[in-house]
Amino acid sequence: MDLTVVAYVIYLLISVALTIWVARTLSRNGKVFLADVLHGNEKLADAVNHLLVVGFYLVNLGFVTLYLKNSEAVTDARGLFDALSLKVGVVLLVLGVMHLGNVYVLNRIRRRGMMEREHTPPVAPQGWTPPGTGPWTAPVGKA
Repeated sequence: MDLTVVAYVIYLLISVALTIWVARTLSRNGKVFLADVLHGNEKLADAVNHLLVVGFYLVNLGFVTLYLKNSEAVTDARGLFDALSLKVGVVLLVLGVMHLGNVYVLNRIRRRGMMEREHTPPVAPQGWTPPGTGPWTAPVGKA
């Protein structure tokens, strides 16, 4: 068997396994974070979590597939390790960037929700004061 084909098979095995492991880890540990972002709505958090995992799989497995082709033929063991280290390293970087991107977006959503909660009055208004009245305004004619 050609070493280039061996490199392809090993690359696919490692990349797909890493993608599955990262997706499961993010899904399992992200549920609490999503529930907080979505104000405790567990059902919505599970749905969003599932959609994020599906998107994660599609993007990463699509990238792994597109990045499969090797420009140079692998002729020896050293070339095999060189090709694998480059390809798996790039896949790991893409997985990391996608993870950081997801966390950044979700954190922005969470911050916005927290700011909205902080700016709502703790008690509903009980009345209305017409403009120009109250202790902070000057009496008419004395300004």
